[in-house]
Amino acid sequence: MAFTIPEGLHPDLNPLAWMIGTWRGKGRGEYPTIETFEYAHEVVFNHDGRPFMNYYSRSWIIDADGEIIRPAASEAGFWRVKENKVLEVVISHNTGITEGWVGQFDGPKIQLVMDQGYSAPSAKIVTAGVRLYGLVEGELFFAYDMAAEGQELQAHIWSTLERQSE
Repeated sequence: MAFTIPEGLHPDLNPLAWMIGTWRGKGRGEYPTIETFEYAHEVVFNHDGRPFMNYYSRSWIIDADGEIIRPAASEAGFWRVKENKVLEVVISHNTGITEGWVGQFDGPKIQLVMDQGYSAPSAKIVTAGVRLYGLVEGELFFAYDMAAEGQELQAHIWSTLERQSE
């Protein structure tokens, strides 16, 4: 689906203009400390004219027929473009975790590495993470590798999302 540069987008965000909008799809998750699961996923990137993107992601655990069983993770944050194709991203999760991410973009490919994290006293401790976002055949691909709860960095969740018409 074609897109246009959104009206009022701060020029710093032009390289990420392709992300602005709502994306929906399905994904899969696994980790040694939990059962494998399927999920429905929605991601929203928007802006208010300032030099950052607003980010919101939410998901639902689904059954084999794609029917929602229950709500799952949600997170919100901000994406800031810096010089030399660098991104600084801050994300807070409904589970009591907040993370700072640093990475780079190369056209429609974005790789982020967790820089720092904070976990509320009752939240799990995440010690490392890598996120990948990319435009693949017109869809937003997302993958998150995580190290938490004494486990080494490994695949955790991934999804493929279609751009929604406004």
